[in-house]
Amino acid sequence: MTADLRFAPATGIGSLPGGDAREAARTATGSFEDFPFLPELPARGPGADMIGRTAGMLVELYARVEPSGWRIGDRPGRDTKRARSWLGEDLDALEEFTQGYEGQLKVQAVGPWTLAATLELRNGEVALSDPGACRDLAASLAEGLRLHLEEVRSRVPGAQVVLQLDEPSLIGVLRGQVRSASGYRTHRAVDRQVVEAGLRDVVGVHAGGPVVVHSCAPDVPFALLRRAGAAAVSFDFSLLTERDDDAIGEAVEGGTRLFAGVVPGTDTALSDPAGSVMGVRTLWRRLGLHPGLLAEAVTVTPSCGLAGASPEYARKALAHCAQAARSLADNPE
Repeated sequence: MTADLRFAPATGIGSLPGGDAREAARTATGSFEDFPFLPELPARGPGADMIGRTAGMLVELYARVEPSGWRIGDRPGRDTKRARSWLGEDLDALEEFTQGYEGQLKVQAVGPWTLAATLELRNGEVALSDPGACRDLAASLAEGLRLHLEEVRSRVPGAQVVLQLDEPSLIGVLRGQVRSASGYRTHRAVDRQVVEAGLRDVVGVHAGGPVVVHSCAPDVPFALLRRAGAAAVSFDFSLLTERDDDAIGEAVEGGTRLFAGVVPGTDTALSDPAGSVMGVRTLWRRLGLHPGLLAEAVTVTPSCGLAGASPEYARKALAHCAQAARSLADNPE
């Protein structure tokens, strides 16, 4: 991905409250005229959640819901069919509200390591416990994403499709913090080079298109994600510490864009838009970066998905992101 790639100033993360696909698509497209996203509606139930939706995209691997979570099975069952049906419904709604649209359009899926840390094998342990299963899962995900991206491009032919990979479990995978089925031990940490290579293989499926990696956990591995080919890193801004300064500075100077989650994901009183991005300006000054780079390098988002918010707050939060981004562009210093 070229270093001069520019993302639109604001967008959403992915999930929204409720279960009405058309209303969600109307909100996602109406809030961001130049960077809408394909909404996820986990309130509909298993298969509409981010793990179930991505499991439904897998090729030659299938998953079903067990009491303990999602488990890989031999054949597509009702859970796979339901996940695919809901995704089709969401794509239908998005297509309806993006007629003639030309610009950036974001779609989301769970990344290979969070999927491996969540999907269970037949023995009840997660796929992360088996390196061969991790490789098979990543390959299946890559092919499923390739087909999904093709469909999105066919439905919204004028769009530049941006792929977001959600990796909330990535730090746990790197640090050996993913618990076994018994809960009494943890799976060993995966080597950073193996993690990077697995991510790079999935990122590479979106040839010629930008990939954002999102994590709303602390200690996001900015350098690893850059090396894996991420054009941008999406994170909860409130979780940053000064320990992250060097990695962020290197990322920005290397052309990696920041999706800064500055608007809370659950109902709360919102400050004025300028106040929401005050921390971003402070970070910029602390890093000694040129103020003129600010609007080019930062896309404003909620801190994480909005599935747990009220519908009214979700709409306000997305509008607030757009307003905060305008404030950042108008007053970078």
